[in-house]
Amino acid sequence: MRSSVRVVRRIPPLAADIAITLAVLAAHSAPFLLTTRAADPVTGYTIEQYLPVLGQALPLLWRRRAPLAVLVAVTAATGAYLLNDPDTAPQPVPYALLIAFYTVAVHGSRRERTWGMALLAVGAAVQLAGLVLRTPSADTTVRGLVMYVAAWAMGRATANRQAHARQLEREKEMEARRAVERERAAISRDMHDILGHAISLMIVQAEAGPLAVRPAPDRAEAAFDAIAAAGRDAMDQLRRLLGLLGEDSAGATPTVARIGELVENVDRAGQPAALTVSGTPRPLPPDVEAAAYRVVQEALTNVVKHARASKVSVELGWRADALVIDVTDDGRGHTGGMGHGLVGIRERAAACGGSVSFGHGPDRRGFAVSVRLPGAAA
Repeated sequence: MRSSVRVVRRIPPLAADIAITLAVLAAHSAPFLLTTRAADPVTGYTIEQYLPVLGQALPLLWRRRAPLAVLVAVTAATGAYLLNDPDTAPQPVPYALLIAFYTVAVHGSRRERTWGMALLAVGAAVQLAGLVLRTPSADTTVRGLVMYVAAWAMGRATANRQAHARQLEREKEMEARRAVERERAAISRDMHDILGHAISLMIVQAEAGPLAVRPAPDRAEAAFDAIAAAGRDAMDQLRRLLGLLGEDSAGATPTVARIGELVENVDRAGQPAALTVSGTPRPLPPDVEAAAYRVVQEALTNVVKHARASKVSVELGWRADALVIDVTDDGRGHTGGMGHGLVGIRERAAACGGSVSFGHGPDRRGFAVSVRLPGAAA
């Protein structure tokens, strides 16, 4: 049944209207062709008697473009048919008028629907008046009223269903746009974290390298090696980030297990750093794993760029229902405002249901970032 409906919906509107018009024309022409009078050369039907049939069917070709005008034309043609020769063959079902009413209910504007309902009310009044005057039978009157009301009700039901479908389609498109915006924001944050962290390390090493060239060539060589390593690591992470849509390679998503590498890189770059883990590590959902890695990466980047600290500590506390991350330094502390880095940390934590707090380090020195992420096992 549903497949048949989908096939009908794929038919071009004009082709469907032509088919409907031909079908209605055939149905309304049948009484002229299938009666004994039609074959009588003396009493047979004339062209003038057949014209109202054409007037009922042919306007349906324009029913979608001008629903109310087509309804008025079909109504006039139907009236002309009824006022024709009393011996004219009767039409058991007014197909054209039913389709015209249905079309106004589906495609008509609010104003056109109002006029359509007015015509329907007038038709009902005429039917009831005829019943009072005993012109048609009661069965004919009731049947006619039921058919017109049913055609109108079906049209409104179809219009409501189409409006609902259009609304769902609009909501789907809006959700798709929002998903694209979220993806762009996530990629922007990742690019900021990756490049900010790597460039900060490279700057520190580049500044320290010339100072160590003469008194300590080995230290200078190590500094330049660290610059190269930071650049290669940044390029590797960028390749993984840009390849996420096309590949599903192992290790493409940052994880909690790789936080130790971040701390080692910072320490090797000349900023003393240490990692402490308490509790029992366990796998977390991918979004929480990535958020934990990026939060530590951004916090360490801020320390290297702004803190001028002699040491920084990273603590991972595995609780029963959460992973608590504390990044603390003994530098110059918070200078005010919410930079891009702190905003990024807050957004990443919030995206996976976590929370963030910022404050002073131990003895009100330095700066501390505390992040609590949901710790249910993946």
